[in-house]
Amino acid sequence: MLQKIHRYRFLFEELVKRDFTKKYKRTVLGMFWSVLGPLMTLGVMALVFTQFFGRNIEHYIIYLFCGNLLFSYFKESTSSGMTALYDNSGIFSKVNVPKYMFLLSKNVSSLINFGINILVLFLFCIIDGVAFSWKFLMLIYPICCLVAFNLGMGLILSALYLMFRDMKYLYDVFTLLLMYVSAIFYSVDAYPQEIQYLFNLNPVYVYISYFRKIILDGEIPQFSFHLIAAGYALIALALGAVIYKKKNYKFLYYI
Repeated sequence: MLQKIHRYRFLFEELVKRDFTKKYKRTVLGMFWSVLGPLMTLGVMALVFTQFFGRNIEHYIIYLFCGNLLFSYFKESTSSGMTALYDNSGIFSKVNVPKYMFLLSKNVSSLINFGINILVLFLFCIIDGVAFSWKFLMLIYPICCLVAFNLGMGLILSALYLMFRDMKYLYDVFTLLLMYVSAIFYSVDAYPQEIQYLFNLNPVYVYISYFRKIILDGEIPQFSFHLIAAGYALIALALGAVIYKKKNYKFLYYI
């Protein structure tokens, strides 16, 4: 795969540029919306939920920012990845290029947005008095796991979307449900221990929780937590690769 990406490097770079700039085409603020959008969402959530959930959570804005940032990245990456093959069917139906490059370009474009907003998160940490330490370097681990997880989910969703257009509407409902069970604006500490363990069945919550552990608690999660985070990423990536490989030669029949 890496050899093919290197071979079609120019095409891949152009796809990433196109995907990143297309979202802000004919807008006044352009790419600044990649920062303003999440900040406006954060402002609304802070206004609504602070009085209900934020009184007992220290640095609640940062707590909320971590959850909203990672969930938004997950949703953007997987939603755009889901339609990547269908949106570019006019290209690969005429030119023999690796189809997964269109999905990768969507993921890289979303990752660029995510990276920009992480810098904004660090700025908020400075303003809110959150102490920085070397442990912040460990944030690379959940980011890498989430990138792999999103890529795997994108492979699965893009194949399913080509065959069933209903996937887009079903996925919108699914992500709405997922947002509420990812503890973005509330803490799971109020629940019994058995219920708290159930939250770990949600991969997005695991990555959000890892971020909060490092940034807010100044602690590196247990080794078992690392295994869970990597396990979800590897399972999604492996499952996506298997589905993509089996359905790859049938994609042209569904466009």
